[in-house]
Amino acid sequence: MARVVNEAAHAAKRNAILDAAQRAIETKGYEQMAIADLLNELQMSSGAFYHYFDSKPTLLADLIERMGNQVEQLVLPIIHDPTLSALEKLRRFFIKLDSEKLAHKSLILAYLRVWYADENAIVRYKFYIARVKRLTPWLQEIINQGEREGIFTAPYPDQTARMMIALLEDFGITTTELLLAEVHTPDDLPRLERLVAAVIDAVERLLGAPTGSLHYVSRTELAEWLVPSPVGKKE
Repeated sequence: MARVVNEAAHAAKRNAILDAAQRAIETKGYEQMAIADLLNELQMSSGAFYHYFDSKPTLLADLIERMGNQVEQLVLPIIHDPTLSALEKLRRFFIKLDSEKLAHKSLILAYLRVWYADENAIVRYKFYIARVKRLTPWLQEIINQGEREGIFTAPYPDQTARMMIALLEDFGITTTELLLAEVHTPDDLPRLERLVAAVIDAVERLLGAPTGSLHYVSRTELAEWLVPSPVGKKE
């Protein structure tokens, strides 16, 4: 019993450090995040900190791993559902990720303000590599199923999966400037719709899927991203 209690206490303290690191990255950026600031916030000694993480890069790596685990918990039930077709799995995969982002829109927009700053270049690269490593096997599994069902015609499933991830990464970069604009214009929503339509069309072409088969986002949902958010807004 003592061992179970110790393990639970260890996990709780470790998560508290990761939570503090995540807040620091969201508000300051990875390069500006100082271990000393985390220690002050948590009222922790440096010796106690290094019991859990031996360096700042290790802390970052474990934060990335934890975020990946959270995404995994959301999408794996969809991927492994034997009742769903490949097309429906892919649609639900994207819907689930997008709905989670929209549910935390204020935090996401605040995060983006530092996410694409120079200070977080290392973080962005590491997150991208981590996403490729995690998402490629999942997407490949769906693509293989789609080929068996005769709905996809992608001759290189592994590379197709990686190219899909690269497309989504570029989409994130392209839309960030639009979403973070201090003032939105009537042209912003049509522009956002075109960007979404373009990436969906590109993914369908990569997969050899029927045109329009992956469309899943409504104009109303896109418009919500353009509603001003007080969190993270510049003064």
